[in-house]
Amino acid sequence: MKKLTHTDNTGRANMVDVGAKPDQIREATAKGFIRLAPETVRLIRENEMKKGDVLTVAEIAGIQGGKKTSELIPLCHPLAITRMDVKALLTDDGVEITAYAKCTGKTGIEMEALTAASIALLTIYDMCKAVDKKMELTNVYLVNKTKTDL
Repeated sequence: MKKLTHTDNTGRANMVDVGAKPDQIREATAKGFIRLAPETVRLIRENEMKKGDVLTVAEIAGIQGGKKTSELIPLCHPLAITRMDVKALLTDDGVEITAYAKCTGKTGIEMEALTAASIALLTIYDMCKAVDKKMELTNVYLVNKTKTDL
């Protein structure tokens, strides 16, 4: 049977040792979408949701979530994030989230970008659940990731 986690010589799960890897500039972008009813889109557009400005709150929540990725995902390295941007774009049928994360370090930042996008979408869901019972979170994916030598 194939092992599903990285283990040390005791057989216990542990974080991958990245200590010998060189520091690099690492960037990642993730996207996601939440499908909303036309009335929900209207309420967001006209800033009439009872919980407040949905798009701004979702962007801030996404940034906060991205910064806490290592606390949420087991065995994920904590990173010194140097930039985190989350943008919420209201469309005719929902909200598209784009999350960008950047750090200088020894391991990637894609989990932070994916977490930021997911948390932003979940925040929209939470803020709209009283008026829209058929929301659908879709297409959370990594757009790209890069690493550049210093």
